[in-house]
Amino acid sequence: MNPIGRFLSGGRPPALPALLPVLLLLALLVPAAAALRAQSQAERALRGQYLFDAAGCFGCHTDEVHGGQRLAGGRALETPFGTFYPPNITPDPIYGIGNWSDADFIRALRHGVRADGSPLFPAFPYTSYTLMDDGDILDLKAYLMAQKPVAQPNRPHELKDPFGWRVLMPAWNLMYLHVGPLDTNPRQSAQWNRGQYLVRALGHCGECHTPRDWLGGLDPHRALAGIPAADGGEAAPNLTPDPDTGLGRWSEADLLLLLEMGLKPDGDVVGGSMAEVVRNTTSQLTLADRKAIFAYLRSLPPLTAAGPTPPP
Repeated sequence: MNPIGRFLSGGRPPALPALLPVLLLLALLVPAAAALRAQSQAERALRGQYLFDAAGCFGCHTDEVHGGQRLAGGRALETPFGTFYPPNITPDPIYGIGNWSDADFIRALRHGVRADGSPLFPAFPYTSYTLMDDGDILDLKAYLMAQKPVAQPNRPHELKDPFGWRVLMPAWNLMYLHVGPLDTNPRQSAQWNRGQYLVRALGHCGECHTPRDWLGGLDPHRALAGIPAADGGEAAPNLTPDPDTGLGRWSEADLLLLLEMGLKPDGDVVGGSMAEVVRNTTSQLTLADRKAIFAYLRSLPPLTAAGPTPPP
């Protein structure tokens, strides 16, 4: 038995010359392992950048109007329930998510719970992000952790009672949160399943285009059927293939042009928050992903918009 083998079997420690090959091997392997981990994180961050755009993180977490720093939060989001101020999601360890573990980040997107254990409000669309798979969630986290940390405190929400009571959120989640991830439909094509994932999970289109009840829960029977301005906040058009009030008369080329450039079939351009979505999100998608969105939306049952929603 060699000296190292005798030592591992309980014998005397080997002399230094006998350890030199092992020490040399460790000296080569440890930096190599660290380099592989760094490379893996860089690759995850690169994939995460695409997911970041597809999920629309920039728009909500950057107060562009007031010159806010990137992803440092503070943008005012007006809703019928009050004003939400999205938080700092830079890797700052005090005010951002710099100290969040992978499990913390997954729990926030999957279950709507912050790293400190307190519930999030659904103005953060975790009811859609819950449908993301773990790999995509961690790729998104890798990208955020590679950004510049900003030491900016988060601004408290200004909500009407009882909508600002976090203690009520577990009950709300029991009623409205359907924990993911999203299952693949084996009866549908890969393109259709990709479109479903983009619309329902990453793009969270239903959060703006689906009516809500008085508690803020999405109406599953009216998914993507549009929101009249009378419901409070900005109106949103019907995305189902209804020929009169939805996208039923739109061709694939029509929708691709809108998603890439914000141009409607009648020559008008989108405005309001959708213009921002086109600029920051849908125009950043690959052509294949934009086609997948069309394939999924076209397959939905047509629903007539309830009320005066804006024309698609």
